[in-house]
Amino acid sequence: MPQHDIRADSCRIEAFTAERMRNPIPAAVNALVEGFKNGRWTSHIEPVPIPSKGEVIDLIEQAQCILFPGFFAKDILRPENLDYHLGRQLSLFYENLANQISSAIRHDCFRHNQACILCNERSYEYAAALIDSLPTIRNLLETDIEATLTGDPAAGNADEVIFSYPGLFATMIYRLAHRLYELNVPLIPRIMSEHAYHRTAIDINPEASIGSHFFIDHGAGVVVGATTTIGNRVRLYQGVTLGALSLPRDAGERLRNVKRHPTIEDDVIIYANATILGGATVIGARSIIGGNVWLTESVGPDTRVMLEPPKLVYIGEKGEQ
Repeated sequence: MPQHDIRADSCRIEAFTAERMRNPIPAAVNALVEGFKNGRWTSHIEPVPIPSKGEVIDLIEQAQCILFPGFFAKDILRPENLDYHLGRQLSLFYENLANQISSAIRHDCFRHNQACILCNERSYEYAAALIDSLPTIRNLLETDIEATLTGDPAAGNADEVIFSYPGLFATMIYRLAHRLYELNVPLIPRIMSEHAYHRTAIDINPEASIGSHFFIDHGAGVVVGATTTIGNRVRLYQGVTLGALSLPRDAGERLRNVKRHPTIEDDVIIYANATILGGATVIGARSIIGGNVWLTESVGPDTRVMLEPPKLVYIGEKGEQ
């Protein structure tokens, strides 16, 4: 007697069930297409190229190899091959950067209904200007390394700082992105700063102005707003916010070019989780802002701002105070 094929019945049941299932895809496609085509939702369905986030991240890694030769490249570097190595790296970086800047300019022109004039030529000019700035940026980064070694006893040497300190990595990206912002390159600086935030949880707006010998200790949770001005030899600890006061609903347009974030003068130390808000707020030189302090008004030079110690309650194993 032939054995009953249970698997065949199972396949027939599954096929019958699949035929009766509702297919949600056509309706969803129609609704999504309608929303994107009629302009109700933001999209990039257009023939104009847009910068690639992946390519911008590659540019950051290329810049890191150029600014810190021998640390992140696979090649073994010697004094006699340094010229060749940097020349090759810079040539590749120059072409890739110009391509991404060209996409950013063309996309920006399209977004604002502007005629795209000499986009390719401008992209190479901006890329060349950033490369011209690399020695200055590298010199600033050296001061940032010095500040880290001076301010953190746990920092064994410069190699350790370059390899492993998130504050230096975020600062390197900020200094590159800030220069591109100065050159009026659209979109790419924010992609760069977002990558730094993703890697380090440190959020530095490319528009901020930061002096030399800048040190972020630990770093996670640090926020530096767009119109923040930071002087030289400033030290921030984790969780510090240099932000704006509560803004009205129409702040995006009305306050776009207004200073909304504080000014931190030279040699200031701001400890963990301190919050300093407002464009008119100035922290005077050599001041120290203690942990968890909330400030919306200016502080003069050589001032210490601390919270009063809270009353601590100690409870023993039996719940006795």
